[in-house]
Formats: sequence, structure tokens, C-alpha cells
Amino acid sequence: MTALIAPMAAHVALAALLYALLTAARAPAVWGVGRAADGTNPWAQIERRISANLSNQFEWPLFFHVVCLLLVHLQAVDAAQIALAWVFIAGRVAHSGVQVFTANVRLRGLVFTVNYLAVLGMWGWLLVRGWWL
Repeated sequence: MTALIAPMAAHVALAALLYALLTAARAPAVWGVGRAADGTNPWAQIERRISANLSNQFEWPLFFHVVCLLLVHLQAVDAAQIALAWVFIAGRVAHSGVQVFTANVRLRGLVFTVNYLAVLGMWGWLLVRGWWL
């Protein structure tokens, strides 16, 4: 098993956790479980943030998974790629935390930059090393 499978699985686990959180946040509206006394969903505000973050898990991370699969297929995984993959995962977790639990768009943008640069670094490292030939 390659060392890149673990960070890829970690991202899948993050998405699964977000699906579980979204289900719990929607429970008052869908099943009536946990409704406020006035019948509203007390989790409505966070539900929108979880939903938006879950959508984000299928945008930029696509490029992470593609480069990981290419690296595995080409047998081009090295310590730098593994480190960048884990930086990406740490950044995704931080990004999710910021997006779900705060409204701080500036911080979210800064944290996203970590994810963005880690994936660009993985692609750049792959191309510079000439593994794509």
C-alpha cells in the first residue's frame, strides 16, 4: 500500500464526517428531532455552512486525488509528495473547521491557500521531476 492512500482516505473520512454532521443538522427540519420550541431548526445557520463546505470537498480536492492517483500509478511517490499530501489534509480539516464554525471569510481564504499551494506543489513536483514522461 502506498503512503498516499492514507491521506486520500483521510479526505474521504472528512467528507463522511461532514455528511454525518449535515444529517444531524438537518434532523430538526427533516424528522422533527431537536426542533426548537417554536418549531424552527436551531441548527439552520450551521447547516448552510456544513452544506457549503461539503460542496467544497468536491472542487479543489479533485486535483489532489488525481495527482495522488497519477503518482501511485507512475510509482513516483516520494517523501516530498507525502508531506504535501498531509499538508493538504491538515489544510482541509482547518478549512472545514473555519467554514463550518465561523463566518471569518478572510481566515477561510488564508487556510484555503494552504490547500491550494499544497496541491500545486504536488503537481509542480511531479512535472519538474519529469515523472509524467
